[in-house]
Amino acid sequence: MRLALYCPDYGFYEKEKDTIGRNGDFYTSVSVGNLFGELLAFQFADWLLECKSETRPVQIVEAGAHRGDLARDILTWFRDHRPEVFPHLQYVIIEPSAVRQKWQNVTLAEFAQKVSWFSRNTQHATRINGIIFANELLDAMPVRRFGWDAEKRAWFEWGVRLENGQFGWTRLDGSRRREEAGTADICETPPPHVGGYSPISESFGTNEKLLSLLPDGFTFEFCHEAEIWWEEAARGLERGKLMTIDYGLTMDELVSPERKDGTLRGYYRHHPTSDVLANPGDQDLTAHVNFSALIAAGEANGLKTQKFETQAQFLSKIAAQAWKDEGGPEQWSSSRARQFQTLIHPEHLGRSFRVLLQSRDTLNS
Repeated sequence: MRLALYCPDYGFYEKEKDTIGRNGDFYTSVSVGNLFGELLAFQFADWLLECKSETRPVQIVEAGAHRGDLARDILTWFRDHRPEVFPHLQYVIIEPSAVRQKWQNVTLAEFAQKVSWFSRNTQHATRINGIIFANELLDAMPVRRFGWDAEKRAWFEWGVRLENGQFGWTRLDGSRRREEAGTADICETPPPHVGGYSPISESFGTNEKLLSLLPDGFTFEFCHEAEIWWEEAARGLERGKLMTIDYGLTMDELVSPERKDGTLRGYYRHHPTSDVLANPGDQDLTAHVNFSALIAAGEANGLKTQKFETQAQFLSKIAAQAWKDEGGPEQWSSSRARQFQTLIHPEHLGRSFRVLLQSRDTLNS
């Protein structure tokens, strides 16, 4: 999954062609239009007031900015609507890809003095007084895929084999180690079952009642990187908000019988596909975020959970407040109204995406 999405030469997200939007493989809230960024900026402005300091600048940190369109929409709104805040605002992009940094530099050329880049998470940069957020990032982090053997009452890990020029699934032997050349460069999590590392056992614990209800072959994806990313972001937040907007479910929802085959899927030209091993590098791959794990990781690092709701609920509340300032929804153009409908409608993006917001209220001494 890491190679298919992020390989510098062949990865889906590293290609020059436009993979997002009407002519791409999938839609995002950003590709709908600039309203999404404007609504976020309106809310961010209020949150940044809570972080105002005479001695500290305020920062917005975006992780996974792709081509930089959302950053441009947010910065444009602050420049045009909050001129008293804009001069003191620092915008930081966390971007490990040199290719995407180049795209972002072009998109954000007019804001060159406001934007800086780091290739790793915020704890490697500076302590943040402001907002750290990601939009549709964590669901594209590589996952490990586990299956339940009901007869043996044990978990096994799915690996990928190459046979007759085609990729296919194969059960990994618990004693097998990943010794193939180059594996260490692309796999940041420990190999399966080596040294007693068993993330699936940590997720399910010893809940015998739950395990007894799982059907044979039940599949569960585990994303260690998402949890690590959230923990690092939480530690890097000195005061302010940590937020993600993403596909995802709670742990209880993830173990529902209706998700027997897990949530890993591909998108190719706006059509979902279960054949995630086909067309490597030419289709998007995504697996639902485990929000229960993120909530626990943030709270373990001193954050308070403020919101966990659908995108429709989140954006509707922001829009209601914005209408008070702008004179009501009738002041919106037909284009903005259509964008808003797409962003909140349950059959479009409103129900699919969820918003998790955690916070730290005071500066650490």
